[in-house]
Amino acid sequence: MKGATVHWQVQEVKQRFSEVLRAAEAGEPQIVTKHGAEVAVIIDIAEYRRLHGDHVGLMDYLRADPVDDVDLDAEIDRPRQPPRHIELAD
Repeated sequence: MKGATVHWQVQEVKQRFSEVLRAAEAGEPQIVTKHGAEVAVIIDIAEYRRLHGDHVGLMDYLRADPVDDVDLDAEIDRPRQPPRHIELAD
């Protein structure tokens, strides 16, 4: 993991949760303390999955619709020129 580890008291996390999440997403682990004792860590989901060993297969990934904002049915605009002739060495 990259970045510096930051410690937060529970009350601070409640008040500044968006900031804590942004830092975790940026690869900076965020440690939560309660009465001075470390009780939790907030890390990026990709790092969690790497540490936890969760592996998603290609079909499961595609079924989860990771590109739901991409129009896969849209026509691809490309040149309609015939392929060029390439001479290969003997």
